Amino acid sequence: MAQYDLWKIDKKLRKAIDTDRYHHTLGVMFTAASMSMVWDEDLTRTRVAGLLHDCAKCIPNDKKINMCKKNEIPVTSFELANPFLLHAKLGAYLAEKKYDISDPEILSAITWHTTGKPDMTMLEKIIYIADYIEPARNKAPHLALVRKLAFTDIDECMYQILKDSMEYLSSNPKALDTTTADAFLFYRKLHEERYPAEETEE
Repeated sequence: MAQYDLWKIDKKLRKAIDTDRYHHTLGVMFTAASMSMVWDEDLTRTRVAGLLHDCAKCIPNDKKINMCKKNEIPVTSFELANPFLLHAKLGAYLAEKKYDISDPEILSAITWHTTGKPDMTMLEKIIYIADYIEPARNKAPHLALVRKLAFTDIDECMYQILKDSMEYLSSNPKALDTTTADAFLFYRKLHEERYPAEETEE
């Protein structure tokens, strides 16, 4: 694996995002690093992904769209209608081009940290979950349970987060990305295979 200078990345990142986003980013990085110690993921790779997951977040939405078009980054009709989602794939692009990140697993973790997807790698799951549970987060339902699961049963943690996300997004179907729905179905199936009795009671 390539060696990355975290302080150099941090210094450059501070100029690209606002103070609130930077504090969130540090929370995600440290949460992800803690999780990686439990799930045997590489600490450097995890910290880099956590540090850069929102590197494109503070770019205005119209500029996100233009940058994607200019750099031939595919944009779906759903993303055009919800351009805030583009910070993930645009962030992966910037991580490679601006921050010199060549590791495809890091870039993939950045790409999927917002919507999730079926059958995620360990690093992808860690960044997705860390973004949801970092210490400054306080509005999501069942946070105490999800935070415990993050360190004890990572696939069940994915299911619980996606379940809560689906319930929230179902109130506004136009805001529901099909990739998130596919991720939920994948992790729900894993949950049902492990806890069949629970499902029969519903």
